Amino acid sequence: MSKIQSRPVPAHVAIIMDGNGRWANARGLPRTMGHRKGVEAVREAVRTAGGAGVRYLTLFAFSSENWRRPEEEVSDLMGLLKMFIRRDLADLHRENVRIRVIGDRDGLRSDILPLLVEAEETTWNNTGITLVIAFNYGARDEMARAVRALAIDVANGRLRPEEITPACISARLDTAGIPDPDLILRTSGEERLSNFLLWQGAYSELMFVPELWPDFTRDVFLSALERYAARERRFGGLSPQPRAVAGS
Repeated sequence: MSKIQSRPVPAHVAIIMDGNGRWANARGLPRTMGHRKGVEAVREAVRTAGGAGVRYLTLFAFSSENWRRPEEEVSDLMGLLKMFIRRDLADLHRENVRIRVIGDRDGLRSDILPLLVEAEETTWNNTGITLVIAFNYGARDEMARAVRALAIDVANGRLRPEEITPACISARLDTAGIPDPDLILRTSGEERLSNFLLWQGAYSELMFVPELWPDFTRDVFLSALERYAARERRFGGLSPQPRAVAGS
């Protein structure tokens, strides 16, 4: 495990980026301006995580439920995603960032899917921090797709029902090969997971910060990592018992 100021740093941080719309509303701006400001926070978060020694940073960019938002807002979000990849891909590649995209790709727009594939393929061999973008992602949908894949294997005789283990399920999730998040963080003060990494987050530390996503600065991120370092993770076990001192 890497360290910051001699304290443990989570290998994998996952963030629910919440509060763009409220940030804009508080300033009398269109919601789209909040999303644009949020892109700047994404860049800062990637730099901060990489500098702190975090190996995986997962950002909840667009959920499978977000399609229900007003068409104008969805269109603007798609435009921002395309702009981010086109403008930032070269910089991320130069900084040795590896990009991976999770979420359902079936039915994605023809102007979006090739960009996501390009981002992954361009950075595939990079060895720095892995930036995982959760796009058109929903944890229940992810688990349903994994179960369907296992059911097909059982039906075709490639797998027996009694052979299905948690490891088998994990291997069929979008995050296969990515360690479970040590820390799941949500901005804006809301305290729920909103269908995000429900399987993978079984033993994640949860943290909810009051700052809206556009205000999620380097200092706020580093403060969250310091708070994480002070927590004791037991994974269902007991706390380590202190050793007896001679003569006590």
